[in-house]
Amino acid sequence: MTDPETRDRLIAAARQAARHAHAPYSRFAVGAAALLTDGTIVMGANVENASYGLSLCAETVAIATASAAGRLADIVAIGVVGGMMDAGSAAQGTDPVRPCGRCRQVLNEAAQLGGRDLDVWCGGITGDRIEAHRLSALLPHSFGPADLGL
Repeated sequence: MTDPETRDRLIAAARQAARHAHAPYSRFAVGAAALLTDGTIVMGANVENASYGLSLCAETVAIATASAAGRLADIVAIGVVGGMMDAGSAAQGTDPVRPCGRCRQVLNEAAQLGGRDLDVWCGGITGDRIEAHRLSALLPHSFGPADLGL
């Protein structure tokens, strides 16, 4: 697992990203921060759409940002936080938020391309309770590039 200092940097970056969530329908802000092999952190926030199926999860936005920089295979860890937004659009919540199934699959693609398991740190928008997971535990028996012979 990544060290506590790196975990704290990831959670802080994810909380910063969550402030930019566009979540007018669910009112649930999510932020994600992906750590790359050189220590760079790329962030993402959820972006909802009136056509709900077109909404983007924060983790997917962070992964796409890394990919756009040519760094998809360089992801080693991700921090994810979330919480309900109040009337002033500030998010609150101390319960850890975990990636949805779709995001676990998107993360798995990056993990397999990089030849590694990912550390997944999950927290709330506020509070000190942080969960540590390995992607392989969150998505056992995964399907990825190797299953296609790639």
